[in-house]
Amino acid sequence: MDSLQRIAQWPVDHAAGAVVSTGRGVREEAGDVERVYPLASVTKLLVGYAVLVAIEEGAVELDQPAGPPGSTVRHLLAHASGLAFDENRVQTAPGTKRIYSSAGFEVLADFVAEESGIAFADYLAEAVFAPLRMETAALAGPAGHGAQASVRDLTAFAKELCAPTLVSTELFAEATSVQFPELAGILPGYGMHKPNDWGLAFEIRSEKHPHWTGTENSPRTYGHFGQSGTFLWVDPAAELSCVVLTDRAFGDWAKPLWTDVSDGVLRQFR
Repeated sequence: MDSLQRIAQWPVDHAAGAVVSTGRGVREEAGDVERVYPLASVTKLLVGYAVLVAIEEGAVELDQPAGPPGSTVRHLLAHASGLAFDENRVQTAPGTKRIYSSAGFEVLADFVAEESGIAFADYLAEAVFAPLRMETAALAGPAGHGAQASVRDLTAFAKELCAPTLVSTELFAEATSVQFPELAGILPGYGMHKPNDWGLAFEIRSEKHPHWTGTENSPRTYGHFGQSGTFLWVDPAAELSCVVLTDRAFGDWAKPLWTDVSDGVLRQFR
């Protein structure tokens, strides 16, 4: 059985996925790629990418003050603003600890809306969904975890992440590089990591173990997973991306299966 087809055997009601190769497009699909799933925290990749477009357009600046005192757009994107996980409450000074914060992305979305004069859901649709023809994608809830989309949509997004067209090469390289190096923090579901490396909205695998990607993913791998049972990673060393969406909440069931499929994809296609 091809590596990605294994998701049909997972203990979920529905699952779909795709593998994208840089320069070669879709290599494999599995399941109903048109079915729309809640993305949970994979939302942050879409929101973060819209913020990068806003930076390119001059609507906001990367080091512009935003969020709590001393914080900037960069801090909010990199989970280094000091805000708590689920509320707009300061837990520590900016740049001192990697506190994974969905609330920070909501603050960020409100900031972009205020600076641009466009409601953030509309900005995201115009800046990312429309040009990439992500027809079912929508931000239907909070900016930290409220988007929905199909695998077909996220395949288009994965292609963009493999070869960016909406943001400059320079900004994308910065977004997928470690911001505020050496910050420790908790990776949800996987415990404390020292360091817990993050780019601008993209989690960076580095040497983290355990991790939700494969054991064979390179340290340069970037992406995100969601508590709704979803993930998207891009491994630039392998020139591959993998998207998987399910309808079962992330838990212990997912950890070995996600790693197994990711390793299988790398062995099959790189």
